[in-house]
Amino acid sequence: MKKRGQIFFILFALGLSSCATAQQTNQGAAAQTDPIAERMLVYQLSNGAWPKQLEDKSVVKYEIPIDEALMAKIKATTYMHATIDNRATSREINALVKAYKTTHNKAYLQAAEKGLDYLLKAQYKNGGWPQYYPDQSSYRAEITYNDDAIVNVLNIMQDIVTHSNDFDVVDQTYVAKAENAVKRGLDCILKTQIVQNGKASIWAAQYDQNSLKPAKARAFEPASLSTSESINIVRFLMRIKNPTAEVKTAISDAINWFNTAKITGYKFDKFPDGKDRGLIADPSSVIWARFYDLQTNQPIFGDRDNAVYKNIADISFERRNGYAWYGTWGNNLINKEYPKWLKANGG
Repeated sequence: MKKRGQIFFILFALGLSSCATAQQTNQGAAAQTDPIAERMLVYQLSNGAWPKQLEDKSVVKYEIPIDEALMAKIKATTYMHATIDNRATSREINALVKAYKTTHNKAYLQAAEKGLDYLLKAQYKNGGWPQYYPDQSSYRAEITYNDDAIVNVLNIMQDIVTHSNDFDVVDQTYVAKAENAVKRGLDCILKTQIVQNGKASIWAAQYDQNSLKPAKARAFEPASLSTSESINIVRFLMRIKNPTAEVKTAISDAINWFNTAKITGYKFDKFPDGKDRGLIADPSSVIWARFYDLQTNQPIFGDRDNAVYKNIADISFERRNGYAWYGTWGNNLINKEYPKWLKANGG
């Protein structure tokens, strides 16, 4: 009898041990977190989006631990700060999807999907997205390619459709919604490609949300052809599988414009004395101006006084040295990416 009691006690103890181990395993699985993702949850606004700046104008930086003072600033930041500018909202959705794939923490996926709901709601009927939503003040309501705002969103939607970049984890009901968003976004891109004398060129950075005409944004960002943004618009178009003839033409026309507008033999850099910036002779350099006149294709430069200049030397020192007026944006696209795309698409 004593021996049977000992055996029962041993089995009972083993059972407790197994239960404890299983409980610890479940707790461990539930507790898997990512520190950056956790902070993103805190910053998420009530409408599902994220701000690029807090109420006090401080820039959102997820590497900074959240203390009591920072938490107060976050809580004071309302849904009116929701934006896709400076990668806000798209950055967080991408990061949270990847964090979910690693940790299986459902809170991350739920937050990402709430962000997707915001993006889908913010899209205009004509297919574009505003820089901010629902804030419609100033140029925030304009259709905004500037700083790749719309392209960042469209890449997310395309990832959902193609189950790419970990977006296979989102609820499958988003696939049809994303497909529709891509279709409308593509239509907007094709409609806003600027035509000069019957020939399509590239895109402006912003457009009036109603007329689809190129529009200005900040005082030093005039309505103009915008090279940096157009490069990534072309890259998005080249992501489309089985592109239509219209898409192929839009791509080739943009590439032709970049080849025509390139500036050879100069680079934009600091002068030898290090005090100012401007064009410096460099036989190996190929660059483009950031902005070109909508009719003449000549480089133009804006300043804080809302004036537009043809020579970068004529704008203020502060703006001349505080903005990317020239860049090598088109080189990889023209020399590597486009030939590869052309070969794959029957060029």
